[in-house]
Amino acid sequence: MRKKDLKYIYGPVPSWRLGSSLGIDPISEKDKICTFDCVYCQLGRTSKLTKKRRIYVQQDEIVDEISSLPPVEIDYITFSGRGEPTLAENLGKMIKAIRTLRKDKIAVITNSSLLYREDVIEDLLSANFVIAKLDAYSQKCLEIINRPMKQITFNTILDGIKQFRSLYKGKFALQIMFIEENMKNAKELSQLAKEINPDEVQINTPLRPCKSKPLSKKKIDEIKEYFRDMNSISVYDSERKQVEPISTEDTLKRRGKI
Repeated sequence: MRKKDLKYIYGPVPSWRLGSSLGIDPISEKDKICTFDCVYCQLGRTSKLTKKRRIYVQQDEIVDEISSLPPVEIDYITFSGRGEPTLAENLGKMIKAIRTLRKDKIAVITNSSLLYREDVIEDLLSANFVIAKLDAYSQKCLEIINRPMKQITFNTILDGIKQFRSLYKGKFALQIMFIEENMKNAKELSQLAKEINPDEVQINTPLRPCKSKPLSKKKIDEIKEYFRDMNSISVYDSERKQVEPISTEDTLKRRGKI
């Protein structure tokens, strides 16, 4: 199959959380735009820190690329990409437009920083699966690991996650990225996870190339013990599907997928 030079869609990629995942980047800027500048991000430093939502890509452009796809088996169409996807003001419209074209389940991976906003919540309610990040247990930890813009606080993030969880009817997962800076705080993070009560806890460590070293399987298994009373999975537990990307290697590289 000839690989397509797609601008906004990438993959499918083998995801340990989502099986065969066809990615959509609703930001698609040359530079990384986010509310965080996480120390472990495989895309490198954030070029522009912002929490202002705006339209980066028109939904018609996403629809055109989705419509041009050859037959491909996927488990999820996943909004992620080069930055925080909820910064896209038309995220909800994109999700609804895709539903008119395909029957695949739709997932959104978010860093949780904007979950306090009613418009963001409204957009995400249309998704089948929302994966929300929570790497920190305090403001200090947030500043060390996620390095957010000044206007975003730990309490706002935690309250937003809890509010969204209470309203959302789809599958909800809490993703925790464990690195050296927070590995000793697994107990505190597990207590927060129990308060949130997600359908699933995803225990992650950065296996793709970045500036943070991944924790060993032994260490991750030890961390997982704190979540033994919850439905938890780790990046070392899951097998990745064999998938054949339809997008070019360059497209995957721009999204940090290889």
